[in-house]
Formats: sequence, structure tokens, C-alpha cells
Amino acid sequence: IRNAGAVFLGAYSPEPLGDYIAGPSHVLPTSGTARFFSPLSVDSFLKKMIVIEYSRDALSNEAGKIATFAEAEALTAHANSIRVRFES
Repeated sequence: IRNAGAVFLGAYSPEPLGDYIAGPSHVLPTSGTARFFSPLSVDSFLKKMIVIEYSRDALSNEAGKIATFAEAEALTAHANSIRVRFES
């Protein structure tokens, strides 16, 4: 991976985790700018990439909060991306 604002590793590290809990939120580069920009910070002149990896247990602890935030923003697919990981 050469150009990404954030990389979500594994089945229990969905993108809404980054939006609501793990940190980078909505300050990630968009529209292809990850080729030359990193998430917004005081040292934004440096190129960086955030890597997020949660275990099933860790995501389970945050799942309710993530779904609540997603639903508050009317982002049902974000909420569903959390729920589907815990369906049997």
C-alpha cells in the first residue's frame, strides 16, 4: 500500500472504527490526495499513514458506540458494517 490516509487491518477493523473511535476521524485525505497528504495534524507537511487493527473483543467493546454515532449521522451502512461482524 503506497497511498492511504488509513489502513484498516483484519475483519474486526472496519472503516467506521476510524471515523468514531480509533482516532483519525474525518481528517483523512480525500479525492486521491493520500498520494501526497496525510491526516491533518500540526506536522501536516510530513507524509504518514495510520494503521488500525482491532481484535474481535476490542471491536465488540466499541461496537455499540460506533453504531450509535453512525445512526446519529444517518449512515446506516456504517452501523451495519459493525453489526454484520457479530451475526452468527
